[in-house]
Order: sequence, then structure tokens, then C-alpha cells
Amino acid sequence: MKKLNVIDWLALVLVIIGGINWGLVGLADFDLVASIFGATSMMSRLVYCLVGLAAIYIAVLSVKFGRK
Repeated sequence: MKKLNVIDWLALVLVIIGGINWGLVGLADFDLVASIFGATSMMSRLVYCLVGLAAIYIAVLSVKFGRK
């Protein structure tokens, strides 16, 4: 099995953060990212974009692992 590199770990952490954030939104109507950085701030948008890119990266990575 392939070991995870730094980018893989970073993507995994971002996806976990995104999952926790969406869980909080669904359960408690609380957006953690927006509460930390501001609802419409550039930092919030950056975090959301990075989480989305990380999810795409993890999806592609999981397909590669599935082929082996």
C-alpha cells in the first residue's frame, strides 16, 4: 500500500474539516468556518474552495487506490 505524502494528508485534513463543518451546519445550524473568519470574508471563501478542491483530490486518489 502506498504511503500518504504531505499533500495527501493536507487534503484528508481539509476534507475532515469540511465534513465536521457540514455536520455542524446540519445538526446545529452553526457554520464554524464562517464564525471563525466571517460569513462573507475572503478567508472563508478560500477555506471553502480549498475544502472543495481537497474533496476532488481525495475522490481521484481513492479511484487510483481502487485500481490497485
